[in-house]
Amino acid sequence: MAAPLAGAEEGPAWAKADLRAGIIGCDTSHVIAFTKILHAHPAWRVRVAAAFPGGSPDIASSRSRVDGYVKQLRETSGVEIVETIPELLGKVDVVLLESVDGRPHLEQARPVLQAKKPVFIDKPFAASLADAREIVRIAKETGTPFFSCSCVRFQPEIAALRTDAGVGKVTKAQGSSPFSTEPHHPDLFWYGIHGVEALYTVLGPGCVAVSRKAEGDLDITTGRWKDGRVGVFRGVMKGDYKPIVKVWGETGEVETPKGFDYNGLVQVMAEFFQTGRAPIDPEETLEVVAFMTAAQLSKERGGAEVTLEEAWR
Repeated sequence: MAAPLAGAEEGPAWAKADLRAGIIGCDTSHVIAFTKILHAHPAWRVRVAAAFPGGSPDIASSRSRVDGYVKQLRETSGVEIVETIPELLGKVDVVLLESVDGRPHLEQARPVLQAKKPVFIDKPFAASLADAREIVRIAKETGTPFFSCSCVRFQPEIAALRTDAGVGKVTKAQGSSPFSTEPHHPDLFWYGIHGVEALYTVLGPGCVAVSRKAEGDLDITTGRWKDGRVGVFRGVMKGDYKPIVKVWGETGEVETPKGFDYNGLVQVMAEFFQTGRAPIDPEETLEVVAFMTAAQLSKERGGAEVTLEEAWR
C-alpha cells in the first residue's frame, strides 16, 4: 500500500461520505469564513456547492453586503448561485442557514426541515421565542436534525470549562462580549448571544430567572440557576472589546484568552452533517432564547427579575 502524501490530512472516522452543502442567506461574513474552512479540510468531505442569496432590505448590514459575498462565493469558491430555496434543496445534501436577519429563519428553515436536510442555523436562531419553538417543533415532527449556536460554544478553551474549569465546583460564570443591537430583534439576540452562549457552555441549562441593568458603558444581565449558580453577561457597548469568559469556583478563578475564531464550530458542523447527531439539545437552545427574552422583559420593567417560566408564556 502506498504511503500517504506528506502533509495530507488524515480523514476523521466520522467523515463517511462526500456531502454537498448549501447556504441560505449570503449577507454575513460567516458564509465566506465557513466556506473557506470547509474547503481547507477536504478530509471532512463537506463542500459548499450552492447558495441562495437572500438578504433583508430593511437591515443596512444585510443589503450592503449580500452582493459582494455572492460574488466572492461564486468567483473564489466556485459556488453555484440559485434563485430559490427549493432549487437549492434539489442540489445539496445539507444546509447552512446563514441569513443575518433572524426574522425569516422560520420560513427559510421550514422547507429545509420538511425536505429532511440536516441544517445548521446560525445566530440569531430566530427573532422571537415563538419562532424558535416552531422551528424545534417542525424539526421534531419531521425527524430532521439541526443545531444552532454562536461560535463561542465550540471555542476549545471555553468548551473545556464545562467539564473541568480547574477551580473546583463552579459557582459563577461571566461572559463578556461587544454589544450592539438591531431594532428588529430583542437586544441580546443580535450580538449578546455570544456572551450568553458562553454562560450556557460553562453552566449548562437550568436558569430560572434573569434581571438586567445598565452600568455606564456596560449592559449587564444576571441569570440565577436553579442550583444556586450565577451566570452574568456583560455587554460592552463602547470600544474594540474582544469576547472573554471568566469562571469562579470553590477553589479559585480562571479567565480565557480574549477573542475567538470559527474553526471549532465549523469542524463540529462538518461532523454533525456527516453523522446526523446534533451536538446541542434543542431544549437547551430554546432555553438560551428564553434567557434573552426574559432579559428584554427585565429591561422593559426597569431591571426587575423575570422568570424564564414567564418568558415561555
